[in-house]
Amino acid sequence: MSGDRDSAALAEGSTVPTQTGPATATARVPKYYGLKRHLLQLTETQPAGTPVPPERALAAQFDTSRTTVRQALQELVVEGRLERIQGKGTFVAKPKVAQALQLTSYTEDMRAQGMEPTSRLVEVAYISADERLAPLLDIKPGGRVLRIERLRLANGDPMAIEVAHLSAKRFPALRRNLAKHNSLYTALREVYGVTVAEAEETIETTLANPREAGLLGSDLGLPMLQLSRHSFDADGAPVEWVRSIYRGDRYKFTTRLQRPAS
Repeated sequence: MSGDRDSAALAEGSTVPTQTGPATATARVPKYYGLKRHLLQLTETQPAGTPVPPERALAAQFDTSRTTVRQALQELVVEGRLERIQGKGTFVAKPKVAQALQLTSYTEDMRAQGMEPTSRLVEVAYISADERLAPLLDIKPGGRVLRIERLRLANGDPMAIEVAHLSAKRFPALRRNLAKHNSLYTALREVYGVTVAEAEETIETTLANPREAGLLGSDLGLPMLQLSRHSFDADGAPVEWVRSIYRGDRYKFTTRLQRPAS
């Protein structure tokens, strides 16, 4: 970590030039931001799992309050640079998993990253389609829908909660057939002859509720990535509607953009 000179500078506060028009003004950098930059250097030079000094020690070293220390730590946790483990402390986090936006399964995505994907079935149940879900699956309101909730893991670490919805009429006995296959897409292909050909996906941000935080082993209110995927077969018929919650501190999505043809 930085020496006494950095600590003294942080304790006194620092200034940085900012352009405000013809003249250059100087803005004061908050103490927590200076501490945050210092901790950011730690995450860039130390391996994942390296412990961060306790709040009390950081507050004493940088002559600041524990509230200021806690703010800096929390922002780095939200950004995925640090990981807080209940009852153990705060540590340098593992690098985020970078997934390309493409029409593949979770299993395929994780294996492409060199990680071992596993899933834990949280709940499988039949529900009645409401006014919002029915048109997504091309069924009547009140129609029977199979709801499949799974916890997705990579190398044993919780990464996402996935909730898939499929028409029970189109895929009879899917609940039983799903138990025979490791992948939903495999079951759809081998049992029903259906392959997902295209999908529309929406990505939003959300905050983890108590249940989601518990399943994912994250802090309550930690920012998450919410993906909604509406999948179709080669004939354009809807196959599934899926809502997934990914840990924002462990996951990021990438895509290649091209200008449309003129």
